[in-house]
Amino acid sequence: MDTDVLIVGAGPTGLTLGIDLARRGVAALVVERAEGLFPGSRGKGLQPRTMEVFDDLGVLDAVLAAGGTYPVGMIWRDGRRVGEHRMFDADEQAEGAQAQGAQGEGTQDGAGAPYTGPWMVPQWRTQEILRARLEELGGRIVFGREVTGVEQEAEGVTVRCADGSVLRARYAVAADGGRSVLRRALGIGMTGETVDPRPTLVADVRISGLDRDHWHIFPPGGEDGGFLALCPLAGTEDFQLTAQFPEDTVVDVSADAVRKVVAARSHLAAGDVTEVRWASEFRPRAALADRFRAGRVFLAGDAAHIHSPAGGQGLNTSVQDAYNLGWKLGAVLAGGAPEALLDTYEEERRPIAAGVLGLSTRVHRGEVRRGTATTGQLGLGYRESSLAVETRHDPGPVRAGDRAPDAVVDGVRLFDLFRGPHWTLLAPHRPAGLPQEVRLAPAPASYGTGLFLVRPDGYVGWAGDTEEGLVEYLAGCGAA
Repeated sequence: MDTDVLIVGAGPTGLTLGIDLARRGVAALVVERAEGLFPGSRGKGLQPRTMEVFDDLGVLDAVLAAGGTYPVGMIWRDGRRVGEHRMFDADEQAEGAQAQGAQGEGTQDGAGAPYTGPWMVPQWRTQEILRARLEELGGRIVFGREVTGVEQEAEGVTVRCADGSVLRARYAVAADGGRSVLRRALGIGMTGETVDPRPTLVADVRISGLDRDHWHIFPPGGEDGGFLALCPLAGTEDFQLTAQFPEDTVVDVSADAVRKVVAARSHLAAGDVTEVRWASEFRPRAALADRFRAGRVFLAGDAAHIHSPAGGQGLNTSVQDAYNLGWKLGAVLAGGAPEALLDTYEEERRPIAAGVLGLSTRVHRGEVRRGTATTGQLGLGYRESSLAVETRHDPGPVRAGDRAPDAVVDGVRLFDLFRGPHWTLLAPHRPAGLPQEVRLAPAPASYGTGLFLVRPDGYVGWAGDTEEGLVEYLAGCGAA
């Protein structure tokens, strides 16, 4: 075998998975058909649960330093400012402004969530941070390697590339986007719909004559009657431009065309766009893969689910796919867990993706406002999973399958204790037979009564009134 896990695609999904596997000592190789990382700002919003994941993976400091909060919208008409527009509920926007200050302080609220609002980082910068962390851990990326097909055998997969090379691995992960070559090669269909038939132009531009304190919105009514928005990208000198066009329009993404759109839809001149750094067009879709696994190949990120960008959920759901899959692959490859553990990836992540897809679509159509529903993913969990074992007679507020909230117990922050690839038991003492690798701390009162076994990805796997069944559960997950 060339590697244990071959990850196809060096986007946020593939890089996150690569980091998680590298810190577990699992040999993984990331291959990317492009010659470098994705250059655009596309997925710029990081949600609170993703911030928690990045905390665990060791990149949160860099993410916080690279980004900022979302600005308030400013509506323009005929060259005049006519009023503010809040892109998120007011209380949530204020909470987002507190995100950076919350780092390291532990939870200060009943939800046990140190990050409560969205944090803006352009996707290209997020990927640079993830790449640096992957390479720091000894991970590898090969650029300019286009995958064309895959074959499966009893003990591994063979992936063929356009340059004639062949790669062999025990498992492969398709993190190669909405047009996934691996998904198509496996014959896995996607069920979905066009959310909006009108094409949208998105570009990263530099502009003179606009302040960077607002998300500038130009409603339809300009020279060509179209909508335009210019959002200052935190941590950069750029603005993200979005502009919508009538159905069946062939959108020109050249620099001159981008400048003309700005001039036609705002009071700015074409020359005020001093640089067009990246541009693309898309038609918002929502689609879900029929399966997230076929034998030894797994689908993750956009290869498994495609979102409208309106809800800011796509990149975040993708990162959390990788976070769910990483510890399970590590347990099977390095921990001796039964191969059946990998079946729980689809069992847990596909329902989450389906629910989030519906939310993104409703936000795009104006049926749901951006707010707590869109900026958390903190309340999403796996209570219905076969890995969620709840044995208490009277479960409290935190149950098996739930995200384990943050708290401070005896001066120790739980998220500091959870950080790393290990399991954690919240109990008054160490039960007989508990592996030494499992960390131990008392359970906070906010969890309710009982013992709580926290998975490597921060969810409660097992909860009980006594330790009966605990060690057996761990053994079934390759941790004993």
